[in-house]
Amino acid sequence: MARRAAVIGHPVDHSLSPVLHTAGYTALGLDDFSYGRIDCDADGVAPLLAGQGRSYAGFSCTMPCKFAALAVADHATHRATSIGSANTLVQVEPGVWRADNTDCDGVAGALDELGVARDLSGARALVVGAGGTARPAVWALGGRGVDHIDIVNRSDRSDQFRDLARACGVSVSFHPTEHADLDTLVAASAVVVSTVPSAAIVGLEHRLAKVPVVDVIYNPWPTALVSAARANGVAAVGGHVMLACQAYSQFEQFTGHPAPTQAMRASLEAYL
Repeated sequence: MARRAAVIGHPVDHSLSPVLHTAGYTALGLDDFSYGRIDCDADGVAPLLAGQGRSYAGFSCTMPCKFAALAVADHATHRATSIGSANTLVQVEPGVWRADNTDCDGVAGALDELGVARDLSGARALVVGAGGTARPAVWALGGRGVDHIDIVNRSDRSDQFRDLARACGVSVSFHPTEHADLDTLVAASAVVVSTVPSAAIVGLEHRLAKVPVVDVIYNPWPTALVSAARANGVAAVGGHVMLACQAYSQFEQFTGHPAPTQAMRASLEAYL
């Protein structure tokens, strides 16, 4: 198996995945492994896998490649299929690719660091946004036993989330951003997970940050939402935690070695 891996997406220069994976290689003395960046749009995923991709152990996939990664893979994990996208492609044998989605591991790791109970049976949660990161957030929350998830979003995407909600064993309600009763929704929630850019919730931060918060954004840091939570005396974690935690399983799938999580996390925080 090849000993190269890379992150693919467009644009991709901003990706911090090389920081995490390279730190892992260094910590374990895997001198024959390397990790890079490949600028690639959705249409380029299939040609990449059929061409130079054959020399790679795997790819981390960022937007806009996550949906294409799932579509072109030879097979996929249950969670990737349920979530409907893949952030991980692993070449399990020459020319054969498996799709996975470790973003839900990232959300789960953020929930752990936040101190949210692992058993949230009967609880409600609030997710802000309904884009690509919202779906693994729903999966991770469902895995904690959350009973109902309220999603605040500009448009109603109930149809797109119906199968995912069923797979997770949760019920989902959509609330239009402009008319949502945020105070009531937040008060009923065990946790808020914001999956949107900071600009999308300007002016709403203090209303959202009344219960523990996961903000998937980490640049610039701290975000206004995390700062609001701290001002309110509420626990909050940022997207760098999710970024690190989603990389650990990728690292293990690419290399076959347990991820040196402390070294990888330390390298990311030092970089930031």
